[in-house]
Amino acid sequence: MSKHGRILVAMSGGIDSSLAAVMLHEEGYEVIGMTMKTWDYASSGGTKKETGCCSLDSINDARNIAVSLGFPHYILDIREEFGDYVIDHFTGEYLEGRTPNPCVLCNTHIKWDALLRRADRLDCEFIATGHYAHIRQEQGGLADGRYIISKGVDTLKDQSYVLWGVSQESLSRTKLPLGHLRKSEIREMAKERGFIELVTKSESYEICFVPDNDYRGFLKRRIPGLEDSVAGGNFVMEGTGKILGKHQGYPFYTIGQRKGLGMAFGQPMFVTEIRKETNEVVLGIDKDLLRDGMIVSKLNLQKYGHLPAPLETITKVRYKDPGTAATISQHNDKIEVLFHEGVSAIAPGQAAVFYEDNDVIGGGWIMKSFRQSEAKATQQAALV
Repeated sequence: MSKHGRILVAMSGGIDSSLAAVMLHEEGYEVIGMTMKTWDYASSGGTKKETGCCSLDSINDARNIAVSLGFPHYILDIREEFGDYVIDHFTGEYLEGRTPNPCVLCNTHIKWDALLRRADRLDCEFIATGHYAHIRQEQGGLADGRYIISKGVDTLKDQSYVLWGVSQESLSRTKLPLGHLRKSEIREMAKERGFIELVTKSESYEICFVPDNDYRGFLKRRIPGLEDSVAGGNFVMEGTGKILGKHQGYPFYTIGQRKGLGMAFGQPMFVTEIRKETNEVVLGIDKDLLRDGMIVSKLNLQKYGHLPAPLETITKVRYKDPGTAATISQHNDKIEVLFHEGVSAIAPGQAAVFYEDNDVIGGGWIMKSFRQSEAKATQQAALV
C-alpha cells in the first residue's frame, strides 16, 4: 500500500519529467508513468532524424526509468486529437496572418485533458508533470479557494508562462514536484541515482511536428497550392506605405522577423505588421516594432474569477520575455493591456500572461497590438 496514493506522471523521456517521477516514487506515491505520442514524425516530410518527446528513443528512455524503479509505464496515443486541434490551429493561425504557439495550446487543451481522462481510468487521484512552477490553493482574500500557478525558483527554467491555460479543475488534481528546485539540483539528483544518460541527453526545444524548425516547409506540405496562392504580395514601408518589393506570401513571415526577407534594404528591416486581407507585409526599422498596448482574448483567469479593475501587472508576451509593467482591465471576455513603456515585436496569435508578483493571474491570446497614441476608437472597436 502506497503512502500517498496513486499518481499518473507524464514522462517525455527527458531529465525533468523523469526526475519528477523518481521524486514522487521516493516520496511514497504509487507512480504510473505515461508517455504521450502526439505526432508521427515520419508523416511530416521533414529531413532530420526524429528527436524530442515523440521519438521512439524518448519513449524507450521513459520506459527504462519506470522499469528500473519497478512502476508501470504506458504509451498514450493522442495523435488524432492532437492533429485535429493543435496542427489545424497552427496552420489556421498562419493563414490568418498570426503567429501561433502550439506548445501552449497542446499543454492546456490536449495533454492535461488526456492525462486526466486516463488518470480516472487508472484510479489516480492526481497527475504530475516535470514543469518548473508551483501550484497552491489560496486561502482568504479575493482569490480564496482558487488554484494558482506561480513561478518556479529557477528563474532561467521557470515554465509558469506555458501553464496559464490550465483550468481550475485540472490544477486541483496536478502536482508539480520540480517547482522548488533548480535545474542544477535536478542534474545532481540524477547523477546521485545513477541516471547519467539523463544528464548528458540533449534537450529539444523544437515544435514536435516541425523538428527541422522549417515551419514554412511544413505549411507548404500541409496545404497544397499555398505557395502559388499567396505569392507576389508587396512589402510596404511602415508609415508611408511605399512599396519596397515583392514577398513570397504573408503566411511565411512573422512579426519581428529580420532575416530571410529575400531582399537587401541598406539597413536592418523588420516585419512590423502582416495584412492578410491585402497580402501585404509591413516593414520598418527596429523602433517601428514598439507598441505600448494590446487586446487579449480567449481568456483563462487563474488567480481571480474576474479581474478587479484596473490591475497593475507584469505582462509577458512570449516565453523568454522578462515582462513589462502594465495596467490591465477586463472588458467581458477580453483584456485591454496598457504597457508603461513600449514592447518590441508583439505578435498576434502568441500568448500573453499576466503576473502579480510571482503569481499567474491568467492569460489569453493576443488579438492585436496598438500604440496608445492611436485613435481611441480603434482600440474600443477591438474590445467589442
